[in-house]
Amino acid sequence: MVARAGGLREIAREAVRARISDVAIDMFAEHGFDEVTVEQIAVAVGISARSFHRYFPAKEDAVLGDPRPWGEYVRGAFASRPAGEPVWASLRAAFEALLSLSDGHDEREKRMMRVLTSTASLRARNLEKHLVWGHMLTPLVAERLTGNDITLRAQAVVQSSLACFDIALTTWADPGETRSPAELLAICFAELHPGG
Repeated sequence: MVARAGGLREIAREAVRARISDVAIDMFAEHGFDEVTVEQIAVAVGISARSFHRYFPAKEDAVLGDPRPWGEYVRGAFASRPAGEPVWASLRAAFEALLSLSDGHDEREKRMMRVLTSTASLRARNLEKHLVWGHMLTPLVAERLTGNDITLRAQAVVQSSLACFDIALTTWADPGETRSPAELLAICFAELHPGG
């Protein structure tokens, strides 16, 4: 019974987090990230600013959330790829697995991406996401490499793949873009490693 209650409590908590995030993203898209305060978001949601901070430590977190679970998903998808597959192909497949969780045409997700790239503090937080995901992926990539400077090369490959992922999503978020994130990801990956 306790576990079940904990599960329901967590579901309710995630529903509140999602509601706060949705309202915040709408407000940021309409008024600009720097123009909207935590207090204004809290009022729009019907909670106190203090309650907002129980769900999100900072305003940026309402847009990005916790990057770790998604990084773990990508890491797991990479780890499940065949050991003999080229690393670059495995990374692309891992990012495609993450992208497949969405239909790739959600206007809300596009709006969130546009907000994410609209201000320096959000871009900096997105770079922190890269660092978290990079720490998760680099050891797995390094295990597949041979020769000298394995860690350095693994870091370069992982960070390049993350840049491709970000560029694909940023391009996809453009209001006039009709291609899916996976199509754009394929173009970016092919440019850095033709044929791979």
